Amino acid sequence: MLYLTIKWLHILSSTVLFGTGVGTAFFMLMAHRSGDVRAIAWATRTVVLADWLFTTPSVIFQPLSGLMLVHLAHYPMTAAWLVAALILYVFAGACWLPVVWLQLRMRDLAAQAETQGAALPDIYHRYFRFWFVLGCLAFPAVVTIFWLMVTTPN
Repeated sequence: MLYLTIKWLHILSSTVLFGTGVGTAFFMLMAHRSGDVRAIAWATRTVVLADWLFTTPSVIFQPLSGLMLVHLAHYPMTAAWLVAALILYVFAGACWLPVVWLQLRMRDLAAQAETQGAALPDIYHRYFRFWFVLGCLAFPAVVTIFWLMVTTPN
């Protein structure tokens, strides 16, 4: 029963992590494409909040619950699929950490532009491009992790 409970929580957490990532990326992209500074300011504030409320706890819980499942199922830590999943997780995390910093900066820049009734500064657009590229790099890694977790290939 313990294994199934942890597995359910692990799947739920991974779904929250993936869903929040895809949802906030779509939300941020659509606000950015609108060119409306007020919409962008609101979106960046909301995306930062969603990251703290949903993404961060899931990012912490995923490896903990995953390692518990590996231990309970007696999988070897050297299994190729597990090593690949861990490497991809670290890679996705290495993309996510700068994304968090970029989102905080974009939020502040958009709020300042909104308050001043000004256009977004060039640095905002540069940050957005980096944010977009990092998201495009992390997305296939996370999808592959899902595939590895579902299929647990030998």
